[in-house]
Amino acid sequence: MSDLTIIQNNEVVTTSLQVATNFEKNHRDVLKSIDDLIEKGVAQNVADLFKEGTYTHFQNKQEYRMFYINRDGFTLLAMGFSGQKALTWKMKYIESFNKMENHIKQQLDTSQLSPELQMFDKLFKTLASQELETKKLESKIDDIKDVVALNVTNWREESRKLINKIAMARGGMGAYKEVTNDIYDEVERRGKCDLNRRLENAKQRLAYKGVAKSKINKVNKVDMIGNEQKLIEVYMAVVKDFAIKQGVTIKEEL
Repeated sequence: MSDLTIIQNNEVVTTSLQVATNFEKNHRDVLKSIDDLIEKGVAQNVADLFKEGTYTHFQNKQEYRMFYINRDGFTLLAMGFSGQKALTWKMKYIESFNKMENHIKQQLDTSQLSPELQMFDKLFKTLASQELETKKLESKIDDIKDVVALNVTNWREESRKLINKIAMARGGMGAYKEVTNDIYDEVERRGKCDLNRRLENAKQRLAYKGVAKSKINKVNKVDMIGNEQKLIEVYMAVVKDFAIKQGVTIKEEL
């Protein structure tokens, strides 16, 4: 199933948070667009297309507004999104809605079964759901093991992809800096090193050699990690652990 859509009350929906993140917009602007659509009543029963809810911010633990958006609501909202990237994301959302809706259609209609059979059917589905969740967790761990086993030429790019997903799971790409800082702190703890000091020393050496300041400013902590095989292994292990705790996987991106 796709991360872009979910099933809520037997209806396929996405969220205003997902839309804001994927279309690279401020969440407050997406909320305003939805509020405007509801206020103007641009479509019949427009309020049914957007169901207001709340989410808890990962930093201050405060609750904020968000919307659950069904297919028609997404179509209406996304009309105003232009550009090649926006078109790509629209197609991904359409595909996700189709897959999830087909999944719902394939579910067995038990409404005509006897109460006894309905009870057994519910029990069976509960057990099947538990088994599915167990397999998902095993799959995530296996996927991340594959990332840790990547050769040195790929570790930067694949770790970046995984960190992007961790940030998304924490609330959006605005959390990227916080995630990377948390990872660096843990790398320093496990690797018994000081990345800030290493970075400062490296920049000083480059300056002494006459390297342009613009190039020096591009040097970062990942470069310091890449100078030592042991730190690369520590870094990937930390990224893996963060991903497992956050419940994300990157199999589809490998």
